[in-house]
Amino acid sequence: MGQFGIGQGVRRLEDQRFLTGEGRYTDDITLPRQCYAAFVRSPFAHAVITGIESEEAAGQPGVLGIYTAQDLQAAGVGDIPCLALMKGRDGRQVDTPPYPALARDRVHHVGDAVVMVVAETAQQARDAADLVEVDYDPLDAVTDVGAALAAEAPKVQESLSGNLCLDWAQGNETDVEAAFAKADRIARIELVNNRVVVNSMEPRALIADYDPQEEKFTLHTGSQGLFRLKDQFCRMIFGIPEDKLHIITPDVGGGFGMKIFAYPEQVACLFAARELGRPVRWTGERNESFQSDTQGRDHQTTAEMALDKEGHFLGIRISTLANMGAYLSNFAPYIPTGASTQMYSGLYRIPAIHAEVKCVLTNTVPVDAYRGAGRPEASYVMERLVDEAARVAGLDRREIRLRNFIRPEDLPYDTGLNRIYDSGDYPRLLQEACRQVDWDNFETRRAESRSRGMLRGIGLASYVEACGGIGEEEARISLDPDGGVTLVIGTMTNGQGHHTAYAQLLHDKFGLPLEKIRMVQGDSEKVHKGGGTGGSRSLLMGGISAQRAADRVIETARQIAGDLLEAAPDDIEFDDGLFRIAGTDRTLELAEIAQRTHQGGGNGLTPIEETDGYTAEALTFPNGCHVCELEVDPDTGCSKILDYVVVDDFGTVVNPMLAAGQVHGGVAQGLGQALLEHTVYDEEGQLITASFMDYTMPRADDVPDVRLTLVQDMPCKTNPMGVKGAGEAGAIGAPPAIMNALMDALAPAGVKRIDMPATPEQVWRVLQAAS
Repeated sequence: MGQFGIGQGVRRLEDQRFLTGEGRYTDDITLPRQCYAAFVRSPFAHAVITGIESEEAAGQPGVLGIYTAQDLQAAGVGDIPCLALMKGRDGRQVDTPPYPALARDRVHHVGDAVVMVVAETAQQARDAADLVEVDYDPLDAVTDVGAALAAEAPKVQESLSGNLCLDWAQGNETDVEAAFAKADRIARIELVNNRVVVNSMEPRALIADYDPQEEKFTLHTGSQGLFRLKDQFCRMIFGIPEDKLHIITPDVGGGFGMKIFAYPEQVACLFAARELGRPVRWTGERNESFQSDTQGRDHQTTAEMALDKEGHFLGIRISTLANMGAYLSNFAPYIPTGASTQMYSGLYRIPAIHAEVKCVLTNTVPVDAYRGAGRPEASYVMERLVDEAARVAGLDRREIRLRNFIRPEDLPYDTGLNRIYDSGDYPRLLQEACRQVDWDNFETRRAESRSRGMLRGIGLASYVEACGGIGEEEARISLDPDGGVTLVIGTMTNGQGHHTAYAQLLHDKFGLPLEKIRMVQGDSEKVHKGGGTGGSRSLLMGGISAQRAADRVIETARQIAGDLLEAAPDDIEFDDGLFRIAGTDRTLELAEIAQRTHQGGGNGLTPIEETDGYTAEALTFPNGCHVCELEVDPDTGCSKILDYVVVDDFGTVVNPMLAAGQVHGGVAQGLGQALLEHTVYDEEGQLITASFMDYTMPRADDVPDVRLTLVQDMPCKTNPMGVKGAGEAGAIGAPPAIMNALMDALAPAGVKRIDMPATPEQVWRVLQAAS
């Protein structure tokens, strides 16, 4: 491997321009004659729109157009489609309500966009939007997923028969019933997986443009990938050929799943650009993000474990109510069903599993994929349930896991839920994490805390997730005139450091300095296909595509080197940027071939450009163990994490520094959900936590020093690079590890249950109730 190649902790190539203010985000782009959009949003969670008065607003300075749902409908603009048309246990497809870009007749959640105002400046658009008068006839609303299923509950969507849009199940119910019938003990828990707002650093933004001569749209927008959006806008919403939409995604300041999707503002602004013949831009303000970005999680779950007298797992049954919000966002029904339940086996041998999920509509912001997308929800259920099983069986929490883990000799292991684990040593990772945190001497530390009037707890979570395996990835590499290379790739970095990782892979192939390896992404007229970023797929799919395209470039260059050196191509060796006739000192640099192929002038050579791709044959399964130790002040309810250890198996790690950054960020997000973050609606559907004054994001002093160990001697057996994926792991392991530690601290005080977020107030209240 090269000096800066696979396995090296290379500093990110991207950071120089980001840290010096040279990043180029959507809001940095300025187009000639651009104008600005503002949206009038519903103040009600559920209401009939009885009238819209916009005459005064239309007469304001700079106003160019005011549009409603009727305008879009008259122009043939379609609704935003749900892409995950799951089938329920009765074989019926999920009920999908209409999801228009601007509300038609009724609004269904606070923040639902009703009217779009376009003006010469952003301030003029906002001022005019304030003058639009929308008359509403308020209706009863429902925000709690359990209450939405009650017979007397208000119907969220008038076009559907009820609020239950999908009743889904997986597993063998008969086997599970038999397992519970013979169980010696049964563990049972009820959990809430709280709703969270994504809060990426860069809010959603866009510029929509239209060329009437070519009848072609251009959309600049932050995204996690181009081609799914392109398909939705062209085929499903506007009914235009794919070559009539050009999507450009520049730098993106965080996505975490939320920027995968098509949104109403994109649709409405594309329509307005065509109507006005001018670019229309919109940048969401933070309060709009709270009201209109897809949100995450929001499950109520009951889980049960059947155990024999030795504490072996016999079966589990899990029932979840999943809040979808007021509309079905792009992948929403898939997240709690296919993405989550197929991971309910965790890392354990469980002979019988049955899971059922009811997807329910409420008068809240739509929910969709958020970092981990179903796998954190599954891990949280399983690891909290395993802790309860240890209590019921009277076993140490480590022992019950070791007793039930899938062992290395069991691999490959079919979980029975369409998942086959190929590699790993789960007991080893748990034992190493517990060794690092000195678990065996914890009771001494607990006693010391008790002497100071504090409550101390320790908890662990052994997680597994499924990565990659989504679609095909393609890479195109050209040999540039200066001897460098340009990689064109369909993945889409949102801040993860893709350029650095790909450059390291290509450094090993070409022997080039990292600065001579360039990357092009985010332009649908330069990139031909690609699945974007999501599901930790980029490196394990895009990386292989890049390596294969590099091999093609080298082979083409070898043929040219053979001609120039007057030797058979099979006799030409290539290493570290140099072609050599085997066994001689006759050489030719890659840079010289680059120059000759770009010279033209009738030399018969043309610039080298090669394309190759990769379609995953199987999913990959990164896994690991998180251990958290914390202390609680019973007088204030404040929790402080004292130690946090992670031992991860990501298979082959291209850049340990990038992987560590992903883990640290994921732990911070998981900690935020466990202890701080909560999206709260009142009974009328008003969003109570609609700003950073009310919604608590983790701060620097909330996040502990994460001690990370990467175990790299178990490469993935189903991925040619041995890569398993790393992007979401931290957010999967952190919530159960933290909450298990917190329960360990609170249980001696008589606390039986606490849900996320375990804020100081919540901790104080459960302690008062227990005492």
